[in-house]
Amino acid sequence: MGRMRASFTACCLLAGLLAGNAVPAAPADIAGTWLSGDGDGLIEIRVDGNAITARIQGSPNNEPDRPKTDVLNPDPALRERALIGLNIFTGFSYDGDNRWSGGFIYDPNSGKTYRGKLHLVDASTLEVRGFIGISLIGRTETWRRQPDQGT
Repeated sequence: MGRMRASFTACCLLAGLLAGNAVPAAPADIAGTWLSGDGDGLIEIRVDGNAITARIQGSPNNEPDRPKTDVLNPDPALRERALIGLNIFTGFSYDGDNRWSGGFIYDPNSGKTYRGKLHLVDASTLEVRGFIGISLIGRTETWRRQPDQGT
């Protein structure tokens, strides 16, 4: 009887290991350089404990007439701040299961700030959802991880 119980336990452990091959992400797994959904922004996400920041690093579209400052910001006092280095995420908390919520996303292309949710789908795919009020009224972008930019 003892041998049968040991074999059953071993089978259960093995089945658990095989079923659990999708390892949950840790908060640090989101860190890196990401290309925004519109393909226009390179964003560096950093993790400090459970807090994250997302700073604009540049754009693959470096046209000479591109704004260099936050010209669409609704606050005139902030329209001269540089876009490079600008933090566009604030207040996100890690919920577990590869998800962050409770934060805000600033969109320098519109000058608007939205509530946000993040979902790390896999190592190279991040879903970024911005919304007004409730999550049903919003839009999700898919960001793609980029090679480290050396920052």
